[in-house]
Amino acid sequence: MQYSFSKKWTLKARELAEKLNIKYPHRISCIFSKGSKAKRTIARLHALDKALQCGMQQNAYYVIELISEKFNKLSNEEKLKTILHELLHIPKNFGGGFRHHDFVTNRRVEKIYRELSSEI
Repeated sequence: MQYSFSKKWTLKARELAEKLNIKYPHRISCIFSKGSKAKRTIARLHALDKALQCGMQQNAYYVIELISEKFNKLSNEEKLKTILHELLHIPKNFGGGFRHHDFVTNRRVEKIYRELSSEI
C-alpha cells in the first residue's frame, strides 16, 4: 500500500466538518491509498484511539483514507457523499471512537447532501 496526503480533500473535508458542526475540524485529514485489496470499500476512517492518545500525549485525530482506484472514478457528487459518510462516523465528543452504521445511513447522507448542496 502507498499513501499520500491530499490537501484538496483535506480542505473539503474540514469545510464539510464545519458545516456539520463537528468539533476540531482542523484535526481531520484525507489521504489517498493505492494498492488496497478492499473489494467494496471506497473510503474508510481511521482514528487515533484513546490508548494511543494517552501514550503519545496527543488529542484525537481522524484520517479519511480515500482508496484512489475507486474514489477517483466517482462523480464529484458521489465523492462529496463519500466524504460526508466518513465524517458522520466521527462522534460528537471527537474522542477517538466511531459512530456505527445504525447512525451513518445512506438516507442520512442523502438528506445532509441535499441540505448542503447549495453550499458545497
